[in-house]
Amino acid sequence: MVSKMSSELEVLEERKRIVEEQEERLKIKMGKIGHKIAVISGKGGVGKSAVTVNLAVAFAVNGYRVGILDADIHGPSVPKMLGLSGRRLEVGPPGIFPVVGPFKIRVVSMDFLLPDENAPIIWRGPLKMAALRQLLSDIVWGELDLMLIDLPPGTGDEPLSIAQLLPEMDGVIIVTIPSEVSQIVVKKAVNFARTLGLPIIGVIENMSGFICPNCGAKIDIFQSGGGEKIAKEMEIPFLGKIPIDQRICEDSDRGKPFIIEHRDSPASKALMEIVQKIERFLNQKENKGGEK
Repeated sequence: MVSKMSSELEVLEERKRIVEEQEERLKIKMGKIGHKIAVISGKGGVGKSAVTVNLAVAFAVNGYRVGILDADIHGPSVPKMLGLSGRRLEVGPPGIFPVVGPFKIRVVSMDFLLPDENAPIIWRGPLKMAALRQLLSDIVWGELDLMLIDLPPGTGDEPLSIAQLLPEMDGVIIVTIPSEVSQIVVKKAVNFARTLGLPIIGVIENMSGFICPNCGAKIDIFQSGGGEKIAKEMEIPFLGKIPIDQRICEDSDRGKPFIIEHRDSPASKALMEIVQKIERFLNQKENKGGEK
């Protein structure tokens, strides 16, 4: 009995030591990354990952060194959208290296660790926390200006884990669509961020109307103005509206960044305006930090 208890204590001590070492490495690795932003949504189906990918590409085109952590453990989709499906993380003496995608964007995703794209991950909360800690601490991210973290919908394990692992995160971007159902869950996402003390960079209203490519008429398929209304009610910044464009879906399926393939589209122009607002937020934060 005593021997068994002693053995269990040794296992617990070893686990504690491993976690402490990982957290120390995490601080060192994250210290080389200028800004860290999480992209969240209250519900699924709002195009959050597509927004994340196109924002990352836009920043990279603007000269930023960008990384994406695809923290959606159960439904990773970032690799597919960047044409990186089937790739694998490489291991070297310094550690594990991200997959390098278009415009030198460094990408880490559970998709790169699965035997095939149809293999499910069936994990409980503690395993997911451990996996995210390892992805952040053992990956050789290198020097980055910006890391975007694509989180799964809701306010569960993964968003909470990232918030705990990266307390110095610059803030969160909340993606929604104009419908009333989405407005309700956005409030949950806002309160989640506030509860954890995460700055809210702003709300993006995705799928905000469809502009007919033939006549230019706008049709509000999912209503209109829901994201802007919530931003006003919750007293948080509104970053902009991205109209529906079927080519976003087509380009995502082909692994081609929409914002590059269709630079002159209303959706691409809206994304670039949103990027400018995020840049202003980051610059203001840097200036405030310098004043201190």
